[in-house]
Amino acid sequence: MTLHPRNPTDLLLAPVAAEVDQNLSVLRDKDFSQVELELALALDLPAAETSGGRSGQVLRAALRGVDVHGWDAEITPDNARLKLTGGSVTLELGLGKALTSYIESGTD
Repeated sequence: MTLHPRNPTDLLLAPVAAEVDQNLSVLRDKDFSQVELELALALDLPAAETSGGRSGQVLRAALRGVDVHGWDAEITPDNARLKLTGGSVTLELGLGKALTSYIESGTD
């Protein structure tokens, strides 16, 4: 079944999702210390000490430089996906094992 746009925001989902996915691809296959370093460089912030902080930093890096055109983004509660909402559909992009492990590791 083909989905058809129901509102103007729907037309912008593909470019938003593609840009977010491109940002995530830089982080997906790295180990903990590499992810931590990439995030510190990209965001100019020290490493987060809690899973909530790490989740927030991954989200900020994923959205860095992206005009979201009215779409909202959040990391899912299981830390496995980034969910885009705001149009007539919801789209979830996988973070991958390395990013999920990075978010959940550390000193909570």
